[in-house]
This record gives sequence, structure tokens and C-alpha cells, in this order.
Amino acid sequence: MPRWQADLILGVITLIWGATFVMVKNALGSVGPLTFVAWRFVAASLVLLAIFRRRMRTITRAEALAGAVIGVWLWLGYTLQTVGLQFTTTGETAFITGLNVVLVPLLAALLLRRTPTTAAVVGSLVATVGLGLLVLDESLRLQSGDLWVLGGMLGFTLHIVSISHFAIRFDTARLAVMQVGTVAGLALLAAFALETPTLALPAPTWGAIGFTGVVATALVFSLQTHAQRFTTPAHTALIFSLEPVFGAFFGWWWAGELLGVKELAGCGLILTGILLSEVASGRRQEETVTAS
Repeated sequence: MPRWQADLILGVITLIWGATFVMVKNALGSVGPLTFVAWRFVAASLVLLAIFRRRMRTITRAEALAGAVIGVWLWLGYTLQTVGLQFTTTGETAFITGLNVVLVPLLAALLLRRTPTTAAVVGSLVATVGLGLLVLDESLRLQSGDLWVLGGMLGFTLHIVSISHFAIRFDTARLAVMQVGTVAGLALLAAFALETPTLALPAPTWGAIGFTGVVATALVFSLQTHAQRFTTPAHTALIFSLEPVFGAFFGWWWAGELLGVKELAGCGLILTGILLSEVASGRRQEETVTAS
């Protein structure tokens, strides 16, 4: 597959993820956030099991444990993000979540002993300033929804770092099934403990669950795994950094959400920090690949 085709697939994936912010926010008017996450990942688990059922017959205990660890962070990310969507805009949620692209190299340095580049540090500082402009109100206080989304962003960051640690050691298809299955199990437990899950939901809500579960989770994971064989991880992260841009766009188009000058400036700084970090990292890795 030519690289431009892989990039196109990754771009479509990013577009799909960006579109789900508004879809999920609208669905939360008729279903609890924990229940939504549960049904979404149950649907995704069934699809992935159907696709990779033969590979799962030979899964090892180590692979199962690794997939479960990855799944815990993914569950934390989606759960906190979905709760936060009830109290903040889709645009702010998308941009705060996008900050994990900058934090990944920093946490990787701490947990995996991979030293971040100067560009990663500078990008993190720029994005942090932008994050403050975006989520702090006139009294310099965080809104409750922003705090939830910030927690979710940390979960997604640890999820990415965990994948970097385990993916080179185990079968990625089995890891995908295990992590999604772990999210489904934890989400069901949380939903039954704190909410009252029901199947009696409006058709649009089931449509959102079906789309996010089958398309934005199961299908996207499969496409991403295939496309990333033909491009670099840094280039993939750069494309994924467009997710908050798509999220803000769909928030404006579908929900009529408008950001003020301060919020737009914050969004711009966050995106600048992401691009500073990832473009420099992408050049460094591509130079290494060329030299080898």
C-alpha cells in the first residue's frame, strides 16, 4: 500500500473520531454515560471476537494480562471523557483530549525511559498555556466538565504508552480483543453499580451506540492496525492530532457550539504545541529510517 493511501485511511479514522464527540453528547440526553460506554464496547467486543475468533484460541496468559492492563487505561479514558461531555462542549472536549499527543513522549520518558526531544518539551509547554486559556474561566477556575475530560485525557495517554510497551511483545489482534473486552466488562460493572442500564433506548441513541461501537471502535482498530504498517508512528500521531480540529468543526456544524476569542486562542496554542512536538519527532524518525 502506498503511504498516501495509509495516510488517507488514518485521516478518515481521525475524522470519524472527531465526529463522535457531538454524537455521544447528543446520546447522553437519553442514556447514562457509564451505560453508553458499556453498550458501545460490548458491541465492539462482539465484532472483534467474530473477526479474530481463531487467533483468540491460542492466546497466552501473558497476552491476556497485557491486553487487560491496556484496557483498564482505555476504560478510564472513555469513561471520564464521556462523563465530562455532559458538562462541557464537544469542542473543548476534543482539544483537551488532543493534548495527550504531546504528553505521550513525556510519560514515555518517565515510564519507559525514553528521553523526550527538545521539541516535545517546548510543545508541551506551549500546549499547556493553550490548555489554560481553553479551560479556565474568567475567575481562573476549572469547570467540572473540564476536570473529567482532563482525567480522561490522562487515561488515553497511559493507554498509548502501554500499547507502545506491549505491542512489540505480543500479537496486536489479541491485544485489541482483550483491551476492548476489558473495557466492556469494567463498563458493565460500573454501569450496573452506579446507573440502571436498560435496552429500552431511543433509536437515535442505539444508532450512536452502533456507530461508535462498530465503526469508531471495532472497525477503526482494524483499519488503524493495517494502515500503520505503511507509515511511521510519529506520522500517525501527527494525523491523529487533527482529531480536536474535527471535533470542534462538528461541534459548530451539528450543535452550533461557538468558542470565544480566548478559547480559540487556547485551541490554537494547543494545536501549535502538538504540531511542534510531532513534526519534529516525525522528521527525526524519518531521518533515522532513511539512514538505516
